[in-house]
Amino acid sequence: MTDTAFSTFVRGLPKAELHMHIEGSLEPELMFELAARNGVALPFKSVDEIRAAYDFSNLQDFLDIYYQGAGVLITEADFKDLALAYFKRLAADGGTHAEIFYDPQTHTDRGVAFDTAIKGLLAGMDEAEKTLGVTSKLILCFLRHLSEESAFATLEQAKPWLGSLAGVGLDSSEVGHPPAKFARVMQAARDLGLKVVAHAGEEGPPAYVWEALDLVKVDRIDHGNRALEDEALTQRLVDEGITLTVCPLSNLKLCGVPSLDVHPLKKMLALGLKATVNSDDPAYFGGYLLENYLATADAVGLTRDEIVTLAKNSFTGSFLSDAEKAERVAQVEAYAAAN
Repeated sequence: MTDTAFSTFVRGLPKAELHMHIEGSLEPELMFELAARNGVALPFKSVDEIRAAYDFSNLQDFLDIYYQGAGVLITEADFKDLALAYFKRLAADGGTHAEIFYDPQTHTDRGVAFDTAIKGLLAGMDEAEKTLGVTSKLILCFLRHLSEESAFATLEQAKPWLGSLAGVGLDSSEVGHPPAKFARVMQAARDLGLKVVAHAGEEGPPAYVWEALDLVKVDRIDHGNRALEDEALTQRLVDEGITLTVCPLSNLKLCGVPSLDVHPLKKMLALGLKATVNSDDPAYFGGYLLENYLATADAVGLTRDEIVTLAKNSFTGSFLSDAEKAERVAQVEAYAAAN
């Protein structure tokens, strides 16, 4: 088991989170609170009943309940409360920066205005920076099980908010919805000055990672585990310094790995891949950022130096400016030297 001194070191280490779906941080307690606030009927009688439902065998099982839970988010205040609850957990874990995903189509498709969600999230992000000292950026994700047409419509709705968005991403059901399906809308987003990321190689094959690189021209890969099945692809990711936003407890919960002690994170670092640690959908997958670090370190034997490398990668792989990246990396190095 991870010892107390090591846990204390990892908690205090400055780090960023680059792969976290804000809707996936909706804890059952807040879900019930918002349902009561908004008069939304839930198919669960208690918090324990919701947690019991979090027994997934695959990505789709999770997505079914994820979209159901998001139905309690109605007002700007709801989205602000959701964001603040996450940032408080992140700050407690030693997180100082986050680049959070959100899914506008999940909300607009059920009648919540595009502006409602983004205004609430931005308000929460602003308050988190002022009160917690946690900086953040917002990444709009297209739902890949929906059409390219729907993604273009969402990008059009986002245009008044371009100054508040860092980038666009692709999430939701991966298998059967390759990155190529959204190459045109992702290029349109890039033409508007946005960064581009995509989930690839979580459940989908290495071919999806190739597509994300060649057709979508991503700035980083979300997940990317299955890239290791292709030696040439792995070497390309190393050579190009592409950041992988790896989510260990998510991989375990969704049966991407049979147990955490065979998770490829340590191998990724040994190969020279620019891996990072992230929580994905922490309310559903049983662990926020610190727990992902500690559980994986314990399972695969991550060293203190490897933990420091992961923290540095989380900043150099971020969409902060070069000057901000250098400052954050210096903070990591100063902390490691002093502890």
